[in-house]
Amino acid sequence: MITLITACYNIDKNKLEVVGVKLLIEIKEVCRQDYKKAQKFAIQGMHLDWYMDSKVILDLYAKYFWYMELNRATKVYGAYIDDIFVGVLLAEIKNEPKRYYSVSKAFYVKIFDWLQHLVAGKGVEEYDEANKDMYKSFCQKNNPDGEIIFFAADPDCKIKGIGTALLSAFEKDESGKLIYLYTDNACTYQFYEHRGFERSEERQVVLDLDKKQVPLTCLFYTKKITEQ
Repeated sequence: MITLITACYNIDKNKLEVVGVKLLIEIKEVCRQDYKKAQKFAIQGMHLDWYMDSKVILDLYAKYFWYMELNRATKVYGAYIDDIFVGVLLAEIKNEPKRYYSVSKAFYVKIFDWLQHLVAGKGVEEYDEANKDMYKSFCQKNNPDGEIIFFAADPDCKIKGIGTALLSAFEKDESGKLIYLYTDNACTYQFYEHRGFERSEERQVVLDLDKKQVPLTCLFYTKKITEQ
């Protein structure tokens, strides 16, 4: 899938700036060499640095999060502009094969998950329990078909429309399905509200991380994708 946008390509190949030249957003598989960049998107887009002071721990957590979601994913969409990786969307759809699963990633996730619960303890558990409770509440009257599990655009890219292009490609493939996602008020949740998602559930939590208390509102968004 290709989406036309108006932008300019900076000669240093590190930045894309809007100035009035037409470029294309190409949606395709994420190249393996871009996995580390996807992890960087997670750090910046999810504001993980708010909760962790150590760069080493931050990088390890971003890798853990990416591996965990990639192992679950049944759909993977990468956004590219002039072959530069600028965004990614991962989704897990019921009864579809997990094409990106690997034992090595699963092992890393299992070890890190054990360590983070050991270190963070109650803070992590409270966040997880809030998400589980929102899902359980929603499923009392609904039967969702799948979840958007990782969705991020390059925060340093000044071109608008990357997230919309990714979401449009996903929705085209999943027409008629009921989709949900988890987020919180530290992320750009307004994006979903502007694109037809409904805030179906929310919960208040306080994360107790490394002697730092972080209040958060956990959010549960849903959307019945229109038949196309």
